[in-house]
Amino acid sequence: MRKGKDAILRLLGKGEPVPYRQMLKALNVSRHEREGLDDQLDYLVETGEIAKLPGRIYTMAGAGGSVRGRLSTHRDGYGFVMPEDGGEDLFVPARYLTEYMNGDIVDAQVVSTRRDGKREGRVTGIVKRGVTEIVGRFEAAGKGGRVIPDDPKLGRDLFVPPGASGGAAKARTGQVVLAQITSYPSGVRPLEGRIVEVLGEPGDPEVEVLSVIKKYDLPHVFDAKVMEEAEREPQEVSEEARQGRVDLRERLIVTIDGETARDFDDAVSVSREGDKIRLWVSIADVAHYVTEGSRLDTEAYLRGTSVYFPDRCIPMLPEELSNGICSLNPQVDRLTMTAEMLFDATGARVDQKFYNSVIKSSARLTYTTVKKILVDGDEETITANRHLVEDLKVMEDLALRLNKVRAGRGSIDFDLPEPQIILDTQGETTAIVRAERNLAHRIIEEFMLAANEAVSNFLETTPVPSLYRIHENPDPVKLQDLSEFVFGFGYVLQVLDEKVSPHALQKLLEEVAGKPEERLINEVLLRCMKQARYSAENLGHFGLAAASYTHFTSPIRRYPDLVVHRILKRVLSGKMKQADKDRLEARLPETALHTSKRERVAMEAEREMVDLKKMQFMRDKIGEEYDGYITGVAPFGFFVELVDLFVEGMVPVATLPQDYYVHLEKSHALVGERSRAMYRIADKIRVKVAGVNEPARQVEFALVGTLEKRPIEPIADVRNAYERIPIKGKRPKPKRR
Repeated sequence: MRKGKDAILRLLGKGEPVPYRQMLKALNVSRHEREGLDDQLDYLVETGEIAKLPGRIYTMAGAGGSVRGRLSTHRDGYGFVMPEDGGEDLFVPARYLTEYMNGDIVDAQVVSTRRDGKREGRVTGIVKRGVTEIVGRFEAAGKGGRVIPDDPKLGRDLFVPPGASGGAAKARTGQVVLAQITSYPSGVRPLEGRIVEVLGEPGDPEVEVLSVIKKYDLPHVFDAKVMEEAEREPQEVSEEARQGRVDLRERLIVTIDGETARDFDDAVSVSREGDKIRLWVSIADVAHYVTEGSRLDTEAYLRGTSVYFPDRCIPMLPEELSNGICSLNPQVDRLTMTAEMLFDATGARVDQKFYNSVIKSSARLTYTTVKKILVDGDEETITANRHLVEDLKVMEDLALRLNKVRAGRGSIDFDLPEPQIILDTQGETTAIVRAERNLAHRIIEEFMLAANEAVSNFLETTPVPSLYRIHENPDPVKLQDLSEFVFGFGYVLQVLDEKVSPHALQKLLEEVAGKPEERLINEVLLRCMKQARYSAENLGHFGLAAASYTHFTSPIRRYPDLVVHRILKRVLSGKMKQADKDRLEARLPETALHTSKRERVAMEAEREMVDLKKMQFMRDKIGEEYDGYITGVAPFGFFVELVDLFVEGMVPVATLPQDYYVHLEKSHALVGERSRAMYRIADKIRVKVAGVNEPARQVEFALVGTLEKRPIEPIADVRNAYERIPIKGKRPKPKRR
């Protein structure tokens, strides 16, 4: 007799989880009835009425846990719910997402948990729609049409009913438009909307920028009242504003930035005192001009951060402030907040103080200029900056000391190459080169890290509520996988109590430096790391191996830094009352959450703009061959980054030599069952550019050959251990387990 749904639900309805073998006995299931029970259990799990736990234990829905978070969908239909509390992502199969879209805030139910801790679930309800407008290419059809979204994650086109294609500025086929969603998808209804703005023709650099701005809903125009406040600020420091500040105008103070920088928010000065070195880090006093609760402050909070595209910046503050009175331009008085620190011969901080100050930058230096002086020994540059050379050498000495201290405590440095997009006057990409990172960059980086850490320690020990920059420990499951992965190369990474010390990871990076597997292990290690974020609670910074860390050094372009400045100023003035602390404790968690979200949005927008420029650069490269490294592996193919161009594309599995390819997740590899051909992360290969899909931001490569790879080790019983992925012919029927 086949056991039905009601019998199973009655058994589980008693409230206790039931193991499969116990269920067989309780329901008196005979051997020939097991298949029917298995089918019924699978159906109930799929519909979300019951949940499956590790060890083939079943329970009523709800016992597996519920999740609220942001839905991130894949172009193939499946998705992940990223919990608001920062826990492990919940995988959701495509069959549960027909009515939901990328970016939605949803409630989800856990329906099964694997032995490795990874969870699968289904979406049970919508909390808030994440997408209300769509940017895409319009295609007319009759009196209406459709919009093909720029974002492939949306996974569906938007249908435009007759009369909703733009009104007076009616959209034409091929144009880029902004459409407002009027009806979300359901089982019987497609995604519908109306066109609210025609952005222009595809390929126009201005339209491309505007498309990204609209897609990510980036505030990019300051309203009249905000501008009115900004324009009221003087462009010179008054005598009244200097009062009560430490006067550093006689000190030799310099800014060191890139050639194209226009907003200078940090200036540095040094002095050798025996075997000790004193460092002054002076930061633009934005809080003096942007008062809490003002329109400027509200707008800065809304934006959260400046956004940097290859050809422009969308600033957090109007130019009257960001490039004007707040910018530490040379040879003019500027108001600053200074962190003055003394370091001993070992690089340890032995003294510190913070105060309001006024400075006059002696010179606006670039990273290139400092490199020519300290590294290249360029006589012409040295002669032109002779009055600065000695101080620059002291800065170099201090930076090396500080770096040694960080390395000693286990701070992790991923010195990975970054691309620099070179544009012509029309905004077209002419080259993609390796962005230089030299000694001058390291000097400023070490000084800013030191100032941020000093301010954070001071505020924490005061004590006073504050914003922290935190970086949590890597995911325990990924850490264990990493430990097993590197063991295959002869390295030992100790994971104790599901944690690993930063020092152990740093030691691993040192051991693999210069080895053939260096790039491979660096890539896998990066995938284990969590994203840094802002928090009102100090959880430490794993990557920097810092017990306490904050952001203080960039208030022109980051709102959290402005918050920290205000807290520091109030503490230094002695005006921090209990009521102020209570107000901060209530407000800072929301500020941390909001600014972390704005940072992620800015990063996604910046990445998309860079990817778009890369796609344009590759348009006329179809058929050309390049060397590259495999940077990621998935069941549907592998990703390759070109050695010389910093462009990433994909080699689809369907284009590989005919075989059944197995995705070995922990080994980050695809393996052919018959040929035993292996394509593994960090293998060096040669590829040909097969196509460019600009709307999808995807370059497609075809494999030409393998240049460098590690030998494959025996894989035991791969046929039964992993799902087979057919390339040609009929897909094999999966076995029941």
